[in-house]
Amino acid sequence: PDKQPVAALVEAAARRHGVDPAFALAIARRESAFRQTAVSPKGATGVMQLMPATAARYGANPRDLEQNIDAGVRYLRDLAGMFDGDPALVAAGYNAGEGAVIKHGYRIPPYRETRTYVPRVLESRSEYLQCRQP
Repeated sequence: PDKQPVAALVEAAARRHGVDPAFALAIARRESAFRQTAVSPKGATGVMQLMPATAARYGANPRDLEQNIDAGVRYLRDLAGMFDGDPALVAAGYNAGEGAVIKHGYRIPPYRETRTYVPRVLESRSEYLQCRQP
């Protein structure tokens, strides 16, 4: 599938689960560039780059496009609940795991990858929000 239908699925899942669609799109963009065939060296799969344990936690087949997106967005919703909706901590939790954010005192963990990832997600979110301005 091309990027437009995948983005539409991400937006629909975000609305369904009460997640900011621009934020969910930013995560999908940074995780996989909207590619369902993406597989990371660490074993994360699909558009939302679900780790096997996260996919299992949400009862999703990570290789199924809609299940992958739905589970990833539900994880974003749950992270937002854990971190009082703070987008930087939600992004950090998505990248490094919620345990790492908690372990580091509810701050962005000092991992190079996460410290690069968070501002990129927030920048992408801002770009999506600007596209929606009338």
